[in-house]
Amino acid sequence: MSQSEPQQVQRPLRRDARESRDKLVAAAQAEFAAHGVDASLEKIARDAGVAIGTLYRHFPTRLDLLMAALRPRLQEFVAGADKAVGMDDPWDGFVAYLDNLFVVQAGDRGFNDFLSRRFPGNSETEHIHDVMCQQIDDVLARAQEAGKARADITRADIINLIWSNGRIIDATSAKAPTAWRRQLYLMLDAYRAERAHTIPEPPMTDEQLYDAMVHLSKVR
Repeated sequence: MSQSEPQQVQRPLRRDARESRDKLVAAAQAEFAAHGVDASLEKIARDAGVAIGTLYRHFPTRLDLLMAALRPRLQEFVAGADKAVGMDDPWDGFVAYLDNLFVVQAGDRGFNDFLSRRFPGNSETEHIHDVMCQQIDDVLARAQEAGKARADITRADIINLIWSNGRIIDATSAKAPTAWRRQLYLMLDAYRAERAHTIPEPPMTDEQLYDAMVHLSKVR
C-alpha cells in the first residue's frame, strides 16, 4: 500500500458522491448476484441512475466494484467460518465450514464466481483467497488427524467440490434451490475415513489448481 492510499481512504466523500457510490454498490450487489462477476457494468450504472463515467470514478476496475458489492457476503462467510473453525469436534467443524461456504455460495452467483476463480495481480482478492485456502487446509487437516476424514483428500478436492456445486446451483436455483445440499452431504459421506478406497487419479498440485482458477477468470 502506498503512502497516499490511506489519505484517499480517509477523505470523506461529498454527500452527492456518497449517495452515488451507495446506489452503485446496491445495483452491483443485485446484478452480480443474478448474473455473476461478468455482469454488465453499463446496466449497473443505469440501474443506479448514474453515467458509466461516474461508476469508473468511484470504481476504476470491475474488481473494485465487485469487492465493494461482495463485502456483506464475505462478512457473512467469515462469521460462519470462524464459528466452524472453532468447533471442538474436528469432523463437525469440517462439515460446518463447507455447509456455511455453500450456503453463501448458493445465495449469490457473484460470490459463487469469486470462489471459483483467481484474479492474479489484485492483492485484495489474492489475500482473501489465500485466507480461505488456509482455512480449508486447517479444517481438513484437523478432521484427518482425528481419523474422521480420509487421508488422501486435499485442498484441490474441496475446490473441485466448489466448482461442481456451482454448476448444480446454476442448474437448480429456480426449481430446487436447496438441491445442492444433498450433493454436498453425499460427498461428505464419501470423504469419511471409513469410506476410503484407492483413487486411480492423483489430486491436482497447488500450481495446477491455481492455474485452473486463473483460467476460469479469463473464460468468457
